[in-house]
Amino acid sequence: MNRLGGRIARPDGSLLRGFVSFDGRVVSIEPSDRAGHDYILPGLLDLQVNGSHGVDVMSASADGLLSISKRLAAEGTTGWLPTAITSPLESIERVHRSVDEAATAQEHDDRADSGASILGMHLEGPFISSRRLGAHPKLNLEPAGEALERILALDRLRLLTLAPELPSALKAISRLRARGVVVSLGHTDATFEQAEAGIAAGATMFTHLFNAMRPMSHRDPGVIAAALLARAAMPAVIPDAVHVHPAMLRLVYRLRGAAGMILTTDKIGLAGAPEASTSLVGVRIRVEGGAARLEDGTLAGSVISMLDGVRVMVEKAGVTAGEAAMMAAGNPAAMLSLADRGRIEPGARADLLVLSPGLDLKNVFVAGREAG
Repeated sequence: MNRLGGRIARPDGSLLRGFVSFDGRVVSIEPSDRAGHDYILPGLLDLQVNGSHGVDVMSASADGLLSISKRLAAEGTTGWLPTAITSPLESIERVHRSVDEAATAQEHDDRADSGASILGMHLEGPFISSRRLGAHPKLNLEPAGEALERILALDRLRLLTLAPELPSALKAISRLRARGVVVSLGHTDATFEQAEAGIAAGATMFTHLFNAMRPMSHRDPGVIAAALLARAAMPAVIPDAVHVHPAMLRLVYRLRGAAGMILTTDKIGLAGAPEASTSLVGVRIRVEGGAARLEDGTLAGSVISMLDGVRVMVEKAGVTAGEAAMMAAGNPAAMLSLADRGRIEPGARADLLVLSPGLDLKNVFVAGREAG
């Protein structure tokens, strides 16, 4: 039995000073004024990872994905969704095979050194707007017919980003939801009304709010206003202070609260890698100004860890460590209907982080075992 003491992040975003006892799962939580001042947070969950530490999800083997898992765990991320972007259906299916192979290997190996759990696959495209591509290639498809059927056949698919204004999108959202896939609105030129229709059809998230979206104006509020007002769907933000200015991070927090938003990295293979540049679907990408960019300066993902994002939210957006943990662990777990992750309470899986009072990472526990 292990025991940690400090300021424990509770599922409601509050902090409780005390001790948490655990083996593979949390056994008990005991309030105590003698517990110390470290933070004890649930392991963080990243719903959008395009790559990390020199490995690109689009070209990775199962072993490559497992190597990302180990690197992510060392950063405090204990669960993640490998994310495929817009590409030919054959390429998407190949990525899915690698995700399935890696996730299956983890399911037969519950040791801490297997790293962050692969929770499924996030498919960002190809059902997106040609007007809001961001760094995606022009290989967009309508969410119908053979393309949709082939996507629906991907057993490990857990999250799909699409543009709700596309023909047949609302029917596709309903079918995806019926199959248990979370639908997120993103890379979209949707009006406010089109975004609301997407939510009504079953979409429950917004992908990297503000980025690759129709701009908001007072006469044309668009998809961004829907994300800021909706209660049935949560906006995910990239908290690197580049993709979204800290003032806008504070605004989202003020409007949605800690219970109503998600942190995600949208990180790419350059994150944590020594190389100065890489390619994504044949496009050259470099790190400049704290984020990844195409040669023309277009943002192409982040290079932060989830814990970096937690620090930005605490230090620049004014949230507490407990609230940031809710955004980076509890809410992503709820989005994927993972009842035993992203929270510290008896019976929950013991994925735990110990942070210093200055938010430096001291220890990571995966299913109760300390990660190397």
